[in-house]
Amino acid sequence: MALALVYVIVMIKVIRPFLLRIGNIYTSKQTLTKPIVTIFFLTLIVSAYAAEVIGIHALFGAFMAGAIMPDNIRFRNLFIEKVEDIALIVLLPLFFVFTGLRTQIGLLSDPALWKLTALIIVIAVAGKFLGSALAARFVGQSWKDSLSIGALMNTRGLMELVVLNIGYDLGVLTPQVFSMMVLMALITTFMTGPALDLINRAFRSKPQASAQELKEMSKYKILLSFDKPGSGVSLLKLANAFTSKMNGNASLTAMHFSPANKLHYYDVEEYEKEVFRPVTEASVSMNRKLETVFRSLPILIMKLRPQLIKVIMTCY
Repeated sequence: MALALVYVIVMIKVIRPFLLRIGNIYTSKQTLTKPIVTIFFLTLIVSAYAAEVIGIHALFGAFMAGAIMPDNIRFRNLFIEKVEDIALIVLLPLFFVFTGLRTQIGLLSDPALWKLTALIIVIAVAGKFLGSALAARFVGQSWKDSLSIGALMNTRGLMELVVLNIGYDLGVLTPQVFSMMVLMALITTFMTGPALDLINRAFRSKPQASAQELKEMSKYKILLSFDKPGSGVSLLKLANAFTSKMNGNASLTAMHFSPANKLHYYDVEEYEKEVFRPVTEASVSMNRKLETVFRSLPILIMKLRPQLIKVIMTCY
């Protein structure tokens, strides 16, 4: 425990400021060279090794290395671009293969073991599916939403397999129990899609439009699609001039598309706020209610953006 405390203090007070300084300096593709990437990989490897030597687990050392990475968004996105492909294409499949090779289904040769496996699956589903659904219903969700939440929470994926492998390495789980738990993780994951389909079919009903919805549907609608925020403000002023004398019987919607490769999911929300800020500020000054629509689309669709906007406007 003393070594673990020293390890955490060194990582936070020594290594983190060092990495933060590097992250603030190297924030472009030209400056983020191989030696800089190597420094961060060495930090990951040494941190995992130190945690293993202390007696915690290499996984927690790797997690600690990720937790102290620089908060600089530009550096983070550039670094993710360099390591994400190799992680998803090589390392992640290798981990699943490694887990599959350790799973010995042949050890479950006794009917009593298969009964125990079925019991584990039932308990797992009852614990997460029913538990999450009842909790969601208790806080006021509809039965459809509650059951959908339960189905989504019931799925077990990468983290479940990580925990099982740690337990297997530490000797907490026997090979038989490990195989049972892996089967449980796979079955509860596979059942998510069919469970959601059954829930949607069971609660399918004809939508009945309320008076407020009918009123909204009868409004005169204008859709503004812009690339730069300045263009959005100009289009908003033009739309306001068209509908200023309609006594609130008009709705305005601003729409912006961004290429998927331009953004990472870490800063999509921040980018959305920035791109819509001038337009929303202009709408407030005009005292006009404005809806916003933001989508991050693949490059192929972005090239077809004019045709896509025509289709959306036709449906709109």
